[in-house]
Amino acid sequence: MSHNEQQDSAHKPVKRKEMSRRQFLSYTLGGATAFMAGGVVLPMLRFAVDPILVKKEEGGFVKVIEESKVTTEPQQIGFKVHQVDGWYESDPKMEAYIAKGEDGKVFALSPVCKHLGCTIGWSGEEAPNEYHCPCHGARYTKDGKNLKVAPKPLDEYQVKIENGWVYLGPLEANTRV
Repeated sequence: MSHNEQQDSAHKPVKRKEMSRRQFLSYTLGGATAFMAGGVVLPMLRFAVDPILVKKEEGGFVKVIEESKVTTEPQQIGFKVHQVDGWYESDPKMEAYIAKGEDGKVFALSPVCKHLGCTIGWSGEEAPNEYHCPCHGARYTKDGKNLKVAPKPLDEYQVKIENGWVYLGPLEANTRV
């Protein structure tokens, strides 16, 4: 570039880039469309995510058996628990083995084997005075301690006794063994 050309380009006024009417209209309509789409999509998104945002209630206790009917021999007791899973409500049937320990306190064990999740039974021919899993031969003591095959003891229900009734709460790790 010669010296004269540099001087000419240096003295030219700076040309500003202005927004055309068409660009202005495009931006305005695009913004309005995005705002209206957000107004439609956000309530649907809130509806879809709402169950995740709701605080979970503490596991409630369920009335299962009269305290006077509980013996030192484990009894298999069935009961229902009300569950809310998102928008789906159900009352699945649960089971527990309930007995009195040597200390006289009532305890309840889950009938689900800790090996592979099969349902255990109490005191059969294979294992007198023990819990026995028919699937793979796991065995547990009356207190739920694992004796054979299973890696952990049986889970235990939280137990509460009020007005002569036994109430069962959520499952927890076995505290008896």
